[in-house]
Amino acid sequence: MSKFELKLPRMGESVAEATLTSWLKEVGDTIEMDEAIFEIATDKVDSEVPSEVDGVLIEKCFNVDDVVEVGQTVAIIQIGDDVDVNEATEVVQDMEEPEPVLQEMVASAESAVMHARAETSTTQFNSSSERFYSPLVKNIAKEEGISFDVLETISGTGKDGRVTKDDILNYVKNGKNKSVEKAAPEERVDVQENVDAPASDKDAAPVATDKVKSTVPESTSASDNSKIQVPHGDEVIPMTRMGKLIAKHMADSVATSAHVQSFIEVDVTNIVTWRNKIKDAFFKREGEKFTFTPIFMEAIAMALKKYPMMNISVDGDTVIKKKHINIGMAAALPDGNLIVPVIKNADQLNLLGIAKVVNDLANRSRNNALKPDEVQGGTYTVTNVGTFGSVFGTPIINQPQVGIMALGAIRKIPSVIETSEGDAIAIRSKMYLSHSYDHRVVNGALGSMFAKAVADYLEDWDVNREV
Repeated sequence: MSKFELKLPRMGESVAEATLTSWLKEVGDTIEMDEAIFEIATDKVDSEVPSEVDGVLIEKCFNVDDVVEVGQTVAIIQIGDDVDVNEATEVVQDMEEPEPVLQEMVASAESAVMHARAETSTTQFNSSSERFYSPLVKNIAKEEGISFDVLETISGTGKDGRVTKDDILNYVKNGKNKSVEKAAPEERVDVQENVDAPASDKDAAPVATDKVKSTVPESTSASDNSKIQVPHGDEVIPMTRMGKLIAKHMADSVATSAHVQSFIEVDVTNIVTWRNKIKDAFFKREGEKFTFTPIFMEAIAMALKKYPMMNISVDGDTVIKKKHINIGMAAALPDGNLIVPVIKNADQLNLLGIAKVVNDLANRSRNNALKPDEVQGGTYTVTNVGTFGSVFGTPIINQPQVGIMALGAIRKIPSVIETSEGDAIAIRSKMYLSHSYDHRVVNGALGSMFAKAVADYLEDWDVNREV
């Protein structure tokens, strides 16, 4: 018998670490090859990590919420032709019960660790806070000179509102919120919950003390849901980890970019007619549905190629012009959240290739099977609000991109058309394109011309085209 070390696999060039969110197997459990053992999460996506061998799990190297770097050993699996669950369990128990000499060494080491922790807690992090801070976050705070009082004010996007590495790094990058850092500890205002009775005149009068009582309720973060006061019958629903990330990302985008919109109506009658003609044959040949999405993606890719200054990002006072056209495709998840898988090098794919990628990403999005690298690197984003019946929308830009297009519902409407015999009224299939763009770097002319280029490509569709 031998032992196999299951390491955190590489998840893309831009992903160096992930948070272990849950264990799906316990020590002593029998594991089959390709069976999921634990779940990890990055800032963009959650995914399961399967076993590469058959065997028995004998050791967990990390706990839930630990940050694991790519290549680190997460679990140890006992493998062999004669693997026995009871024997593997005994091995684990033997590992957990060291000999007397080792016990003394362990006790000595634990004493040293506890002493070190005590010294640390009496220097900087000496609070009775209920928030958990990982050693990495504490080290960053110490190196950056961030006091514990200031650390307590940083909003966390981790589980139960925990401050993650990215949270504290973003805080440092944004200048450490100087107004908060300058405030001395004795000047802090303690907010105490007092919702049972209104404040009296005495309470409302100025108080010459270091602390001021307030009738404002305590923070309503996910970690304090038990303290939220709501009317009888109302339900308190904590935001999910992904929900909090999306909320923060959207709020940051609105605060960063100067959003402006352009709208254009598109006649897609030829596209509707063409798709109805080829969709059955496509399904019979490929075993997949052919939706409108690949057509729109191709049109947008061509427009980005024509107007490359829409395929940029902003970094402070610098504009970065992207070499590759990577289109993000916003997809709704069964739990109501949203994820944006990316079609890499969309301009280099033919319509069949785009259709295959779109179907694959959409299916794996719904099944929570995307890889972290598949939701990163986008240069422009598309969202199909028409799926839910919306005629048009004003989408929020996906930072650090500068543009996003919303596809409205396709509707049959009476429309004036030009014929050889003059103007006539006919039933046409039409939709709206809603283009949101960052007015800091994209002016109205470019934003409108880009939307018009997408519309022209769609309206000039070849009804005899093959796919």
